[in-house]
Amino acid sequence: MVGNGAAAPSAAGVSSRVAYLERQATIESNARAYPRRLPIVIASGRGVVVRDVDGRDYIDCLAGAGALALGHSHPAVIQAIRQALDDGAPLQTLDLPTPLKDEFTRTLFESLPAAFAEDYKIHFCGPTGADAVEAALKLVKTATGRKGVLAFHGAYHGMTQGAMSVTGDTAPKIPAEGRAADVQFLPFPSEYRCPFGMGAQASAEISARSLEAALEDPSCGLLPPAALIMEIVQGEGGVNPAPDDWLRKVREITARHGVLLIVDEVQTGLGRTGRLYAFEQPDILPDVVILSKAIGGGLPLSVILYRRELDVWRPGAHAGTFRGNQLAFAAGAAAIRFVMSNHLERHAQAAGARLQSLLTGIAAETSCIGHVRGRGLMRGVEIHDPRSVGAAAGVGVVPSASAIARRVQEECLRRGLIVELGGRHGVVVRFLPPLVATLAEIDEIAQRFGEAVKAVEASRVSQ
Repeated sequence: MVGNGAAAPSAAGVSSRVAYLERQATIESNARAYPRRLPIVIASGRGVVVRDVDGRDYIDCLAGAGALALGHSHPAVIQAIRQALDDGAPLQTLDLPTPLKDEFTRTLFESLPAAFAEDYKIHFCGPTGADAVEAALKLVKTATGRKGVLAFHGAYHGMTQGAMSVTGDTAPKIPAEGRAADVQFLPFPSEYRCPFGMGAQASAEISARSLEAALEDPSCGLLPPAALIMEIVQGEGGVNPAPDDWLRKVREITARHGVLLIVDEVQTGLGRTGRLYAFEQPDILPDVVILSKAIGGGLPLSVILYRRELDVWRPGAHAGTFRGNQLAFAAGAAAIRFVMSNHLERHAQAAGARLQSLLTGIAAETSCIGHVRGRGLMRGVEIHDPRSVGAAAGVGVVPSASAIARRVQEECLRRGLIVELGGRHGVVVRFLPPLVATLAEIDEIAQRFGEAVKAVEASRVSQ
């Protein structure tokens, strides 16, 4: 049942919440991010709902940045963790084999397309997706003997040195010296923000031509790269889905030029986009796939999957103490089995289509929504300022409205709805609800969001 969450917390509750936040601000680093935009203190959670220390409920459309595919405290995951503890499973075993690790591996490979699973190997990385990105970059350079990597504008692959080097956002790179070299960024197609100022169709066509030219032109200044890394749907980059035809073209071009294709499915993997894995929709086979978040059932776990012929590493070439997290193996196997047996990828497709329709309806009734997009239960609403004068949507640089987007996020939180912002200038409201969200909960999410947008617009009219 979806909690109301509309009542304002008591004065005592505010004091309690503020005390937690103040203690955090005193002792934790200045790099903390979420509490600045979402000043709440979560005490418990179940399904799509979390409860704060003041007893107020919120619908969680952040869900651990997509890691909680089954929502909070899902019985299947909790039971698997309890069983592992009751059986006396060790908490971590480096890369030694265990029954729980073996079961997780077999379950994960059962979820993969048959043509993929039969020819690929797995490497267990450190607990974060960023470490898996580091492993993938190291692997392709080792296997090819090349040093360069191609990446895309708007990409997000993590905040460690190597992962940040292939991330599009420049802000975190400025103070970090010693970044990895030999990374070339290319334009990513966009229906709403065409990087070439020519509209959605041309966006994909010219992007593919730019890639092909970069690989074929002997005077472009680019040495043959080891790999191209990409997201099927750019998440932090603003929920920007790549067209299927363009993805197939990228796969054809990279294969023809001997450039390995790395697909980062850290956020899209395990049903999020309406398929178990996002690369299934365009029907492509990457050379390397990066997985994390949902495959751990909410616990830290990351892996890379890659073609067997690429397995040229020496023993210990990529290691990490916590790559043998046994509770994550138990939780992850349970989550994968539940998603598969209940076909949650199909539910994500249907629920996502419903959310898209509802959000599009809200856009038609308001003036500050420029675009609604996404796949499955990975949706984004781009906020713009209707008072701004600029290029028309789809054919140029669309004026951003960061302040309005932040106000929308604040109004959502006041109504008991947790959403995150992303995209260029932080103007895309992102929806990543758990895959178990019911259609009634999807309706409630849209209703609260619509009320928040209308409240922001009403306040701007009165100004």
